[in-house]
Amino acid sequence: MSQAAALYIVPTPIGNLNDISQRALDTLQEVDLIACEDTRHTAKLLSHYQINTSTWALHDHNEQYKSEQLVARLVGGQSVALVSDAGTPLISDPGYHLVNRCREAGIQVIALPGPCAAITALSAAGLPTDRFAFEGFLPSKEKARLDKIEQLKDEPRTLIFYESPRRLLHSVAAIVEVLGPERQLVVAREITKTFESIHSLPAGEMLQWLGEDTNRSRGEIVLMVAGYRPSVEDELSAEVLRTLTLLCSELPLKKAAGLTAEIHGSKKNALYKYGLENGL
Repeated sequence: MSQAAALYIVPTPIGNLNDISQRALDTLQEVDLIACEDTRHTAKLLSHYQINTSTWALHDHNEQYKSEQLVARLVGGQSVALVSDAGTPLISDPGYHLVNRCREAGIQVIALPGPCAAITALSAAGLPTDRFAFEGFLPSKEKARLDKIEQLKDEPRTLIFYESPRRLLHSVAAIVEVLGPERQLVVAREITKTFESIHSLPAGEMLQWLGEDTNRSRGEIVLMVAGYRPSVEDELSAEVLRTLTLLCSELPLKKAAGLTAEIHGSKKNALYKYGLENGL
């Protein structure tokens, strides 16, 4: 039974071919056409699963032009699957213009769930997952890269980037320069593949570790950065700390922290922690 006339967003494996779903295979088998980032790359996947559906190249350089032709086919009743070289289409891959045009034309867009390197890496990174921001690739030029990281300096969410082997060391160096050597990083490499590795270190130590062996930067890379966490000093103003210090000269820390909290509307626990850490 052929698929209904619609655009199907079909995720493909990011390494391990066994990660493709049965629904994805059925869709690729039954649609009239597969739009793919690289027809030669997708041909290997289709050959492995003995799928003979016709393919059509849709990449960054021709997407806007080809989207019009694909929309015409969809309006004419054909069904089309969109795939990228690996993972979920549109996530740092082509497809946005096609999906947008389909929505404008009233064509049904059906997204299948499946592999995504950013989410797979994050789930195993050991960094907070309740809130995160996917930022794609950092800029290739040094100043633009530093400026981008500066914009994200106070971002409290876990940050996720894709990175290339030749730029990874430069990006980590930029993170050390802007965010400091203590910010926790995770480098996930070759996720789902034979040489998969996930390594977690403070940024300064990560820079040194990567520099010791070029093999540690090889393959497909997801770079994750712990979100900004303000220190107690950042949360408390100079006036609040001055009040706490003055009261501590006459009172026990616990009582001084409580009175300071009442005077300034600050958090008692934060004041007490600051006092302990600074010998008040």
